[in-house]
Amino acid sequence: MWAGAPSRNCQVVERQRRTPRQARAEATSEAILDAAFQLLEADGVERLTTNHIAERAGVSIGTLYQYFGGKQDVLAALAQRRAAAVRDAIARTVIERPELGSVRTIVRALMNGFEGSPATRQVLLDALFRHSADGMLLHHHQAFLAAIAGKARLEVELTPETAFVLTHAVIGLLRAAAAEPDLNLDPAALEDELVRLMEAYVAALAGTKGGRRES
Repeated sequence: MWAGAPSRNCQVVERQRRTPRQARAEATSEAILDAAFQLLEADGVERLTTNHIAERAGVSIGTLYQYFGGKQDVLAALAQRRAAAVRDAIARTVIERPELGSVRTIVRALMNGFEGSPATRQVLLDALFRHSADGMLLHHHQAFLAAIAGKARLEVELTPETAFVLTHAVIGLLRAAAAEPDLNLDPAALEDELVRLMEAYVAALAGTKGGRRES
């Protein structure tokens, strides 16, 4: 399930210089997301409101609603922004460092990609999973596969199924860890265990034909 190449029209549009209006709109959207993150860190999700976000961002509440449908949409967009950055970082790692040792780099990128306090990370990971029904996770999954298509020199065959496991297993465990702060998990020790898990999975794939079980 590889994402197709962008159409010629899309490529032309992407090459066009961004207009001042587009630049202002992007700056406004980024200011709203930055404000939401700051408030999440300071006050938590329970006290987060669109009015507070608009005030912190320096825009009117009407302007905020021109960009986002409400608080949950802001959180989803904030989560998607971070997920896209992590996805692109991992794609670069897979392309540039396909050796087994790059597993730790990938795990570390996932662990540090959703910055902030444990509570903030939980909120953003929850938002990411909550909007999976809207195709957000599928979008990132396909974008990752498209980014490495024809560029990654991997020791194992990266099928849609193996890519799904590699890109979702760690995120799911990090979400669980963020949801249980009372466990007081040591980040360094957790990183080691996630690396152990992923290295064992990759090694198992390398021991089969094309990453599939032999009949």
